Amino acid sequence: MLNSQAYEALTHCRYKVAASGEELEAILRLRYKSYRAEGLIADNERLIMTDAFDETPNCVHVAIEVDGALVAAMRLHLLSELSLQSPTLEVFPEMLTDLRGGQTALDPTRFAIDPASRKSRVPLHFLALRIPFLAAMFYDVDLAFASLRTEHIPFYRRYLGYELVIPARSYPELKKPLHLLVAKFRDQRDTVLARTPIFGPVSEIPQANIAFPSLEGAYARSPKSRSAAA
Repeated sequence: MLNSQAYEALTHCRYKVAASGEELEAILRLRYKSYRAEGLIADNERLIMTDAFDETPNCVHVAIEVDGALVAAMRLHLLSELSLQSPTLEVFPEMLTDLRGGQTALDPTRFAIDPASRKSRVPLHFLALRIPFLAAMFYDVDLAFASLRTEHIPFYRRYLGYELVIPARSYPELKKPLHLLVAKFRDQRDTVLARTPIFGPVSEIPQANIAFPSLEGAYARSPKSRSAAA
């Protein structure tokens, strides 16, 4: 039932990588509305939510539009030997050990959904979580991070194969602490797709694909994935 609902919703939505200042500002305003609605951040006069990580070379912003309206967005940081900048690494620096050992990781943060859209029957949380899953496939990462509030942990464990690695810590700007969960992406990918195929590519709905940038010079695939490709 879930996959059929999400599949139907995909026919009405489009994924876009933010490529201009105007597109990014719309995401920052959506982010602010989403986090304020949940009481997670303080208010500000600019009505946007942003930080220095929004501008790093290894960052990608992806938005979801449904019938032309912006309804959800997520920020991604790709971590490799070329760049070890991300918000989660700032809070959980222990993960640097794995990355300095040659592994790569995806750090998805600032998951935002338009508060007005939460009451709709469209399963936006599933459609939004396709963003990090498809990014992890495209960039062929070793690890996928998830910084989560306690109530979201069961979902990520059940549907995406994440495991709790570090208990909750204070997170910059947020009023609630976050736990760190990590998935060994290559080990979990096929199991996740077998259970919930909507997380993966849907060739018959072209607008459901995401045109991720190469991030040349800011991201390098791990030696493991380069060896497999050869």
